[in-house]
Order: sequence, then C-alpha cells, then structure tokens
Amino acid sequence: MTIGGSIFVIAVGAILYFATNLHVAHVSIDTVGLILMIAGAAGLILGLIQQAMWSKQSRRGVLVEERRDPRDPPAY
Repeated sequence: MTIGGSIFVIAVGAILYFATNLHVAHVSIDTVGLILMIAGAAGLILGLIQQAMWSKQSRRGVLVEERRDPRDPPAY
C-alpha cells in the first residue's frame, strides 16, 4: 500500500468512525472505521519504512577508482 493510499484509508476509516450514524444489520460501522484506521496506520508506517530503505540504497553508491598509467595518452 502506498503512502497516499494509506492516508486515504485512514481518512475513510475516520469518517466512518466519527462522522456517521448509520445502523446496518449485523455490522458495526464504528468497528469497520476503527479497523480501517488501524490498517491505514500500519500501511503508512510500513510505507515510510520501505521508502527510507529505498533512499538508503540509492544514496549508497559504488565508488570506483580508476588507476591509469601516467605515460598513457589521455582518453577523450
């Protein structure tokens, strides 16, 4: 789940939990909203961790040192 998707799921869960007075048979809308907020928060945390890992990998480059014989002509 992406960071944007996680924020969307948290927002939908908050709307269901705090802003609705629906009564559906055998389903608690408040519980569904709470579950969505928890799942969105977990997805947000995992997405941020994944992004931090990817940014570390992109910063960590391979340093290549080229050794040339000074008597060789320069390569253009």
